[in-house]
Amino acid sequence: MREETDYSLLSHNTFGIDVRCRQFLEFASVQEAREAGRLLAVGHLPYIIIGGGSNLLLTRHFPGIVVRSCIRGIQPLHRDGQSVLVSVGSGENWDALVGKCIDNGWYGAENLSLIPGDVGASAVQNIGAYGAEACELIDQVEAVRIADGAVVTIPAAECQYGYRQSRFKQEWKDRFLITHVVFRFSLTFSPRLDYGNLRAEAERRGIVSPTPRQLRQMVIDIRREKLPDPSVEGNAGSFFMNPVVSRQQFLRLQQRYPLMPHYDVDETHQKIPAAWLIEQCGWKGRTVGRAGVHHRQALVLVNRGGATGQDIVDLCNAIRADVKSAFDIDLHPEVNII
Repeated sequence: MREETDYSLLSHNTFGIDVRCRQFLEFASVQEAREAGRLLAVGHLPYIIIGGGSNLLLTRHFPGIVVRSCIRGIQPLHRDGQSVLVSVGSGENWDALVGKCIDNGWYGAENLSLIPGDVGASAVQNIGAYGAEACELIDQVEAVRIADGAVVTIPAAECQYGYRQSRFKQEWKDRFLITHVVFRFSLTFSPRLDYGNLRAEAERRGIVSPTPRQLRQMVIDIRREKLPDPSVEGNAGSFFMNPVVSRQQFLRLQQRYPLMPHYDVDETHQKIPAAWLIEQCGWKGRTVGRAGVHHRQALVLVNRGGATGQDIVDLCNAIRADVKSAFDIDLHPEVNII
């Protein structure tokens, strides 16, 4: 197990915030995860568990332990006529996994292409894009319980997945070290084009029925067009979750804003794109100090260069206040702020 002290987290967060932690642990196997768990359980220091740092905003030096998985491996477990179960190490890169799935004829993750971060984080955050969510693919999660070092297998149904939510973000927060995620992928490709502008993009390219690689490439190209490269301009992708409002509130807003985009959640709730709300408040492309809102995608907050985590938080709070004042809607960060 890798152990470091007084360790810089600059390379572990895509916002490019240069803060340090007292101790850094990185485990590469289930046994090392159990060793790391014992150190966390018996120690007197606070700790946080991170992935690739693509959904993380660090606001200060951390006086405790930061722990991360680097468990690798993609292993098919069982195949029937319709699907295949695949165990994936929590330290594997998510987008690389999507590419390998297509290479192997395992389908269902194409719309989640180019989402940054590690596989373990996908099971915590329930990542999603273009009408797809990780929870639709997750069969079970394997982890070490920090309290007693037990190796446990948790069925997906017990994780209570919701929109960018799971029990790992709620009552199970910092209680488990995820070692593997077991996915069930389809052996039959069925493209999903009815979210965002995927269908329009396919038509623009003259594609009637895209292949898996064509669909993946379309998603990648669209994301690259909309989202800034963290190596050029620090960011964590979508900073806010899209708010879900009651149908009554939606209808009131629709009277004022007939062209307001929206998506059905169920019979009594509608989802409104946070980017649209932010743009209506005039924040798209604006800069405050060393932090700003991206000029192509209002959902993305960026480090213009030398911003602190608090600079980003201050910008976040200003945007939330304006959206609340204009629409009576509370925006909630998708990013984990520490």
